[in-house]
Amino acid sequence: MCVCILDDSCCMDHSQGKIAKHIREVLPGVYVLQLQIGETQLDDFINSYVMHPDKQIEIACKIIKKDPLLANGYNAIGWSQGSQFVRGLVQRCPEPRMKTLITMSGQHQGVYGIPTCDPVTKPNCDKLRQFINHLVNIGVLQDMIVPTTYWHNPLNRTAYINGNTYLADINNDKYINQTYIQNLQSLEKFVMVKYENDTVVIPKESSWFGFYKEGQSIEVESLYESDLYISVSS
Repeated sequence: MCVCILDDSCCMDHSQGKIAKHIREVLPGVYVLQLQIGETQLDDFINSYVMHPDKQIEIACKIIKKDPLLANGYNAIGWSQGSQFVRGLVQRCPEPRMKTLITMSGQHQGVYGIPTCDPVTKPNCDKLRQFINHLVNIGVLQDMIVPTTYWHNPLNRTAYINGNTYLADINNDKYINQTYIQNLQSLEKFVMVKYENDTVVIPKESSWFGFYKEGQSIEVESLYESDLYISVSS
């Protein structure tokens, strides 16, 4: 059994390092590869905030292809923003084959909110995210600040699709990429974990591909109600 892990930081004890340690304890002998993006742990930490997801996925794909222990396939775990990045990995890097994908507190439909800043109970939080809408799609910010690449503005779909440089692509919002669909469907299992008390991912339903209904930022729709699901399943 082989497991690859990707999250906000490769080997920190409070995040990916903790997950890897737990897997090794409960599954003795399992091969666990922690995907470090950069030469050092510090590089990895910095790159998680400033290196565009496209580049991170490209590097991760090369690491996996070079590892002989993964040649017959592997299972993957993504945590936090690593969830949508490792999903991008299976969609763009089909060889070697990813068998199972587990994502934890992911942002598969992006985020529309600042962590711990509840827009329902704190009106200023809603004003802040509306202000961010005017800045987030500036090209230089998309290139240099990773969270901008999965900021999803439900109030202006056109601005989101035209300006977003990562999420809109892997979610087939720009156009339908059949290769992405086929690669994702090649998974044997796809498990998405949502944290019920999540105050970082807004809306928390994004962990299950849920998001705000288009044109407003209060009511949330599930995956099964979304255009994404309907277009792919029809």
